[in-house]
Amino acid sequence: MPPARRKPRVHQAERVRDALLAQVEFLRLAVRELPDGQLTRPSGLAGWDVRVLLAHLAEEMDALPRLLARPAPTAARAEVDLDRWVLGTRDLAADLDRDSREAAGRQDDHRAAIDGAAEELDAVVETGVREDLLVPHRFGAMRALDFTVTRVVELVVHSDDLTRATGTPVRLDRQALAITVRVLADALAAKAPGASTEVRVPPFAAVQCLAGPRHTRGTPPNVVESDPITWLRLATGRTDWAAATATGRLRASGERAAVLADELPVLV
Repeated sequence: MPPARRKPRVHQAERVRDALLAQVEFLRLAVRELPDGQLTRPSGLAGWDVRVLLAHLAEEMDALPRLLARPAPTAARAEVDLDRWVLGTRDLAADLDRDSREAAGRQDDHRAAIDGAAEELDAVVETGVREDLLVPHRFGAMRALDFTVTRVVELVVHSDDLTRATGTPVRLDRQALAITVRVLADALAAKAPGASTEVRVPPFAAVQCLAGPRHTRGTPPNVVESDPITWLRLATGRTDWAAATATGRLRASGERAAVLADELPVLV
């Protein structure tokens, strides 16, 4: 019997809006304090220095105003959900790499670019959290609210990249981190459907995945658990299974749990 279809998670528009704006502000504050000498440091992402990472962040913020300015898609309903977006990012990697490098070459002032993108985003965010509006994503028609959720994910993931690259902490908004953890956990459950293993990221998420014997009561025999930051880095390929378990930040029990290592990362 195939695994039962998961009920889509509901992301509340007001929480998404507030989380996005909070994370944007935390990023702006950190970038203003960033010394110019840090711009040439490796970002931790292949071939990117901090300057390219900042250009990418500005581009990702500006993506919502750009999509909202385009003609509405002709589709009557959404064709792309959050799982599809997460699992499809691999197909966009080459284009995003090229666009980010080109943007870095155009930007003379990384602080001004981030501030300008933030202001453009703030002007459209109320439209961006509408559930009844479709935007023309390259994968297909997508709810505006869902696309705005992806902006939260991008900002949280890359704010953490900036922290690791520069040693200057970029604060992560709690609700923005929660949204990101849940989106990544849901994508794993979509990629590896089933109910033999439970993935727990307290206090934000718990999902079941992997085909195999299903548990219905009590403690499941296969459990994977981590803190939110470790899960964020594991699900996006910033760390791997062996490193996370070696530090004790990732705990796996049961013979099926380690199989999850082959399903990660989910977002690249």
